[in-house]
Amino acid sequence: MNDFGEKVSFIWSVADLLRGPYRPNQYKDVMLPMTVLRRLDCVLESTKDEVQAKLRDLEGGKVKNVEPILCRVTGVPFFNTSLYTFEKLKGDHEHIAA
Repeated sequence: MNDFGEKVSFIWSVADLLRGPYRPNQYKDVMLPMTVLRRLDCVLESTKDEVQAKLRDLEGGKVKNVEPILCRVTGVPFFNTSLYTFEKLKGDHEHIAA
C-alpha cells in the first residue's frame, strides 16, 4: 500500500464499513465521539489495571479526592475506573445495549 490513492481508498472503505446503519446527518453525532472515546481508551490502556488496583486500595480509606492520585498513575490529567475497555465490549457485542 505505497500509493497514496490506495491509502485514501482504504480509509474510505473503512469509513463506509463503520458508518453502518447511520444516515449522513448522524455521522457527526456518532463517529467523532466514538473516535475520541477510542483514543482515550488507547491512551489509558497501559495503566488500566494499575488504576483499578489503586482505586481498590483507596476505597474506604481517608483519601476523599482520589482524582489527583489516579491522574498520577495514568500520567495524564484524566483516568477511567470502568472495568470495561473497547476490546472487552467488542468481545461481547451481542450484549451491548444501545
